[in-house]
Amino acid sequence: MAKAGWGALVATGLIKITVFIVLAPILGMALGFIVMVATLWTFRSARPILAAHAAIGLGTMAGGWRIVKTMGMRLTKLRPVGGFCAETAGAVMLIGTAVGGIPVSTTHTITGSIMGVGATQRLSAVRWGVAGRIVWAWVLTIPLSAVLAAATWLVLPHG
Repeated sequence: MAKAGWGALVATGLIKITVFIVLAPILGMALGFIVMVATLWTFRSARPILAAHAAIGLGTMAGGWRIVKTMGMRLTKLRPVGGFCAETAGAVMLIGTAVGGIPVSTTHTITGSIMGVGATQRLSAVRWGVAGRIVWAWVLTIPLSAVLAAATWLVLPHG
């Protein structure tokens, strides 16, 4: 916009993006809830396997501990089965939106899925205050990144 002005924006694209910024976490939450309930019901008499614990531990060691801690402990307490269900729901949601040509944020989708998994225990198992702070970060990210991009465009020489 800093270079081409408001006319460079495509209204239908902006509407689609805006709608799915809101819908992706909600649909992810619903899908996470459904996958978690289905998994708990399917494996209700099974005993956990150590391989899943090891895979999760190695993945956490590889990086992203702060995000893992926020999503898996502060937002709601995830057990390995919950992590599986949240990731599965997020993946299904992202495949569906990719096939439909709908741009969504993977972060929005997985956060909604994690909340849906947490809500299977009870609604109060999800720390809605943490969720609210995450949403505010999302809301502020878009306009602040636009301002930063415009400032960078205006400061850099054009030639």
